[in-house]
Amino acid sequence: MYITLKFIREPKPSERWQRFFLRVWPLYRNWWTGEGEAARPSREECRRALNVHMPELLPTYDRLCELAGGGDLEARFLSMWCPPPYMAGCSQAAWVRGNPTLVRNYDYDPRYFDGRMRYSEWLKPVVGMQDSAWGVLDGMNADGLGLALAFGGRKVSGTGFGIPLVVRYVLETCSTTQEAVRALSRIPVHMSYNVLVLDKDGRYAVAYLNPDRPAKVVAQPVCTNHQGTVEWDEYAAFTQTVRRRDELEELLRDENVDRAQLLKRFLKPPLYHQQYLRGFGTLYGVAYDLKRKTVRVFWPDRHVEVGFKDFPEQELKVVLLKPAGRYMAK
Repeated sequence: MYITLKFIREPKPSERWQRFFLRVWPLYRNWWTGEGEAARPSREECRRALNVHMPELLPTYDRLCELAGGGDLEARFLSMWCPPPYMAGCSQAAWVRGNPTLVRNYDYDPRYFDGRMRYSEWLKPVVGMQDSAWGVLDGMNADGLGLALAFGGRKVSGTGFGIPLVVRYVLETCSTTQEAVRALSRIPVHMSYNVLVLDKDGRYAVAYLNPDRPAKVVAQPVCTNHQGTVEWDEYAAFTQTVRRRDELEELLRDENVDRAQLLKRFLKPPLYHQQYLRGFGTLYGVAYDLKRKTVRVFWPDRHVEVGFKDFPEQELKVVLLKPAGRYMAK
């Protein structure tokens, strides 16, 4: 089992994005309509929601709808307003000794991975791991702000946006942790999510977001897949969310652990998972250095580093193996 990851430098949406979208649209469409087209909001409702909550994205949204062919269903999907439920794992930590660095593992089903780390210049220069065609799983902007998302570990769903688009919006419009948590707290989301925020000055926060209760912002440097207390016992046990959080907290408290050692620990259990056939395997680890404005994507046997100043396009085929071999991090 493997994933393919492409590094794409595309400042504005173009035919390159269009080719990608047209190729993957049948899979997205099947997912989006799995409960029937009538279960998803109308095109007018979707555009209205964007205009109310994230109006700065409307010009880009309209351009993407045009590139996607201008169809009704494509436009509804691209709005990410009230999408079908979905869940992912994830372990995340804010490193603030030395250069502030946002470190995370992304755990998900490899069949549903966009496989794109994209450099864009829509409202701000942003480097991020793409999801849902134009959303972001994790990323940073040229102002030195980094974000990463995780599922919040609750069964509830409601009216709101899919979190990848909310993370994209924050990276496009905010510069500091304070600005980011203010935006995260006001935008409705359709499921429970945890978002770790870190800026270049070392200010961090975790936003616990939910469709059925107000956002809660906590000053902590780690998050996994529950919100303070476990509310979904079966999911928590399967994903080892409490054990992973405890591991991260212990690592950050240990003054003998440096950043290189932290990255190495992300490649070992309980932070590193290989249950790919059950939809919960580590697809990649990533470290966003918010001072240097570089990003390192890493696996047990390789890593790639890019940044705003140097973002070479490339394509990697990564075999998803058990942690083995040697990994060197600076």
